[in-house]
Amino acid sequence: MKFDQLQNQWSRIRQNFTHFTWGGTWALSLSVENRKNLTFFFYDGLFAAASDKIVLTYLTIYILSLGATRQQIGLLSSLSNFAAALMLLPAAMLVERTGKRQQITIAGASASRLVVLMMAVIPFFLKDFSGLIWLLLGLGLLREVFNNIGYPGWIALTGDIVPIEGRGRYFGARNFIMGLAGIITALLIGEAITQIGGPLGYQISFILAAILGGFSIYFFSRLKDPQKDHQSDGQTSSNLKAILSSIKGHPHFIAFILFAAVWNFSINIFAPFFNVFMVDTLRFTAAMIGVTAVANTTANLVIQRRIGNLADRWGNRNVSIVFMLLIPLLPLAWGLWIRQYWQAILFEVLSGLFWGAYNLASFNTLLLQTPEKLRARFSAFHQIIVTLSLAGGAALGSFLITLIDFKGVALVSAIGRWIAGILFLLIVHDQLPSKEPQPSAD
Repeated sequence: MKFDQLQNQWSRIRQNFTHFTWGGTWALSLSVENRKNLTFFFYDGLFAAASDKIVLTYLTIYILSLGATRQQIGLLSSLSNFAAALMLLPAAMLVERTGKRQQITIAGASASRLVVLMMAVIPFFLKDFSGLIWLLLGLGLLREVFNNIGYPGWIALTGDIVPIEGRGRYFGARNFIMGLAGIITALLIGEAITQIGGPLGYQISFILAAILGGFSIYFFSRLKDPQKDHQSDGQTSSNLKAILSSIKGHPHFIAFILFAAVWNFSINIFAPFFNVFMVDTLRFTAAMIGVTAVANTTANLVIQRRIGNLADRWGNRNVSIVFMLLIPLLPLAWGLWIRQYWQAILFEVLSGLFWGAYNLASFNTLLLQTPEKLRARFSAFHQIIVTLSLAGGAALGSFLITLIDFKGVALVSAIGRWIAGILFLLIVHDQLPSKEPQPSAD
């Protein structure tokens, strides 16, 4: 009897967790294949988050430990975004012409993880090479390029896998598990790096990041693309003129990317120097930086599920506006006040709350702003604007950091973010799902 009870309890636990991978019981009305897709995409996000958390948290201080300067870190951010932007439209056109959006995404992700592995391994063999820093900066640039090659296919597939009626709840659950993976990874890796020391600790961690990324690719490869067969219907063309023509026919999307340009430009005036400030000025160790990252991610977890439900009911635009006007307070705090470890943790908690809510609503807004049949090209164009804006912001930040130091850069970034928030309030509005492509001229 006890065995039967344990077996029944285990079955209930498995069923409840499976429902969690769907974002709740709302997905019971979907087909079996759709529900499997939601589960595979859930696990893809879990392992991708663990992999990316290592790279995003420790890449800057890894390169700093090898002797990089603040200006080189800013240059990496600027050039990597600029180079990535060059690949987005060709990737979108390739997706539209071949229909192989899943395969193209996997190719980009695989190349990105291979680069991470190379960043870990190369210093073992070239530690006395005078150009090692520039080589690693170049690899960091390549990583962003490969990530963006896969982006148009990824977002086009995402829009079809996750039905609109449950996107808030599904991404709330998926982002929750991604955040939890990030917390565990950041804590363990930060402590390991501190105990092992640099640069060896960073190298071992990046090898682990590449392995975790491989698991993510495996689960993504298990997805069944809802578009089983690619057939050109003759209505859409995938050359540059056709893409620009189709975008002109969607003024709401043009308004959205105008906002995105100002927002991301302002963010990256400050963002590349965040970890540099913690290392050079506050003298934080890798473990301390890992804990601040965990504080951010924990707060992100707390808000994701609630915001998912709220966004489904109140609308993504309304949720975005509230947190968009709060986010500029964060760089102000870092520039003007934070000088102690506890202060950093406090404001990283607030950062996790603000950005967690905003990112979920903003991603769903992007899906609504892009026509379903043309999502690859529209999302690619949006990402081009984002990456070029990030490149411009990083370039300006690299110039300003030598003139007005971290405090001045933080102030400029905060003002720019508020301007972008007001712009969003005035010109960006929620759109109903758009499925049909607009005819476009060659």
